[in-house]
Amino acid sequence: MLVIGIAGGTGSGKTTVVNKIINAFPAGEVAILPQDNYYKDSSHVPVEERSKINFDEPAAFDWQLLVGHIKALKRGETIQMPTYSYLTCTRQAETIPVSPCEVVIVEGILVLTDPVLRELLDVKVFVDAEADERLIRVIARDCVERGRTPQMVLDRYRDVLKPMHEMYIEPSKRTADLIVPQGGSNVVAIQLLTDYIESRLRVK
Repeated sequence: MLVIGIAGGTGSGKTTVVNKIINAFPAGEVAILPQDNYYKDSSHVPVEERSKINFDEPAAFDWQLLVGHIKALKRGETIQMPTYSYLTCTRQAETIPVSPCEVVIVEGILVLTDPVLRELLDVKVFVDAEADERLIRVIARDCVERGRTPQMVLDRYRDVLKPMHEMYIEPSKRTADLIVPQGGSNVVAIQLLTDYIESRLRVK
């Protein structure tokens, strides 16, 4: 099993990179573990306080569960991946079964910040993009998918996203094996990554 970590700032194009990799391989050969699914449950927090949760710091994630699931997949076990709702800021009752396969991609903003998780990654990738490009994507996404207004997104970017990016995400780029500039539009870098995965699989 080849385990790949794909990190990068919010709106950097990580999902686009992941989708292009998945589409390059036969169905069922690549499994994806979005780090967003592993946010800690906040159902115990009063509803009015949940909007203040900092989703962009390491403490927001259930690292133990994520690491445990990767280890289980490596042992050949099927896991029940949690699901998370941004609208309610709570972990959902539904889970998603994920079976062991040739390639497992762990994708999220802080994937490369945790040393225990990094040890489980065979390939570490950082998807890079200019700050203004990331902000435009975040505004478009959060207004449509997470029920936020443009002003709410801008306030959150100033107060949370930007400082957390500079404190945690940007420094994790130094641990990457491969940096993909220009986000998901970098066809050459994505092809190089795909070719490398294919070569590793052939060796195995």
